[in-house]
Amino acid sequence: MAKASNRPMSPHLQIWRWGPGMLLSILHRVTGSGLATFGLGLLLWWLGALASGADAYAVFQSWVWADLSSLVWSGADIIRSLIRVVLKVVVIGLTWSLFQHLLSGLRHFVLDIGAGYELDTNNRTSAILPVLALLLTAGFWALIILR
Repeated sequence: MAKASNRPMSPHLQIWRWGPGMLLSILHRVTGSGLATFGLGLLLWWLGALASGADAYAVFQSWVWADLSSLVWSGADIIRSLIRVVLKVVVIGLTWSLFQHLLSGLRHFVLDIGAGYELDTNNRTSAILPVLALLLTAGFWALIILR
């Protein structure tokens, strides 16, 4: 049987104080997984509709890009209308995920060249990036809607 070692143990999560950098790192992984899962599904649906012809593409557009004012909120069509609203939320969430993941990846590139490791700089960029991703998402959708 192996003898107990007197070597020090690695610090546990209870000791670590959560910081913005840790949260941004986890957010980077979550947005990457979300883009890979839901973004790939939506992309494949779009490509399949595009390759299947005008009728299939019209169905795709009616589900994803339908105007909210045209939705029916009574009778049997209420489930279809709710699904369309959820799809809109998913598309907007994917847009935010894309901007968040992109900005976080650019931050990692800067860290890879050795810049930005100072605690104040690291914390500042970690706190600014989610806000910047929200602003970019809002600006992107404002351009789409006002176009």
